[in-house]
Amino acid sequence: MTSLEFREVDVFCTNGLDGNPLAVIHGADELTTEQMQSVANWTNFSETTFLLEATDPTADYRVRIFTPTEELPFAGHPTIGSAHAFLEAGGIPKDNDRVIQECSIGLVPLRNDGNRLGFQAPPLVRGGAAEPEVRTRTLKILGLDESDVFDVVWIDNGPRWIGAHVTNPAVLASLSPSAIDDEEVDIAAFTVGSELAGVDVEVRCFFGLDVREDPVTGSANASIAQYLHENHLQAFPYVAAQGNYMGRNGRAYATTGDDDAIWLSGDATTIVSGRITLPT
Repeated sequence: MTSLEFREVDVFCTNGLDGNPLAVIHGADELTTEQMQSVANWTNFSETTFLLEATDPTADYRVRIFTPTEELPFAGHPTIGSAHAFLEAGGIPKDNDRVIQECSIGLVPLRNDGNRLGFQAPPLVRGGAAEPEVRTRTLKILGLDESDVFDVVWIDNGPRWIGAHVTNPAVLASLSPSAIDDEEVDIAAFTVGSELAGVDVEVRCFFGLDVREDPVTGSANASIAQYLHENHLQAFPYVAAQGNYMGRNGRAYATTGDDDAIWLSGDATTIVSGRITLPT
């Protein structure tokens, strides 16, 4: 049997039980890919991360990120939650001002933004307007007409997000998406403006063959921020809300930094800590 340090961290939360939970396994260097995938399937969180020794000398740790069914090259709430767990477990970054995470997409810097950890949004793998057939499919899944959206764009930074910029919060609230074929859905719907106090942008994300909603999504919020900044659609810094249509109260904080880099931060708190015992 293998016993490893384990944490469950709530990310992008406001009170510690209303964000997006993440399972973090420390010291996972000896685990196989098959064991990691098995653990992620068992936890059944949207993502489970495994912390390993870095292979890049400039990084503080390496992370592998798994959904219950596959490994991801990058994801946002696992990045903040993993860095939080690394520091809470006594990890000491090489640079006092930043934590450098190594993952499949490359090196991702994190910094303290007040009392929050934030990551620098990675470059998009794919951007620009969605192809006509992708636009049509996205609107059909969301149950929207052309008049309900300003644009449908690729905002792919590892997870394969398609962004649907809807016209107002009422349209966002009305969404009840459904699958129309055998392809997985990865749609981030968002709107500028909100009736929620202190909120500038509202977001809803849907994924999977069965079209589930994600509580709070760091990768999508980061690429939405890049889209809004590039198109001068929202002043920075701003606050995004996500999860309020499924009983959560997530908040993501978007700022700009050097060279107009986008940083996305959020609160993280450990809810469960202990050890996980794995069969060998």
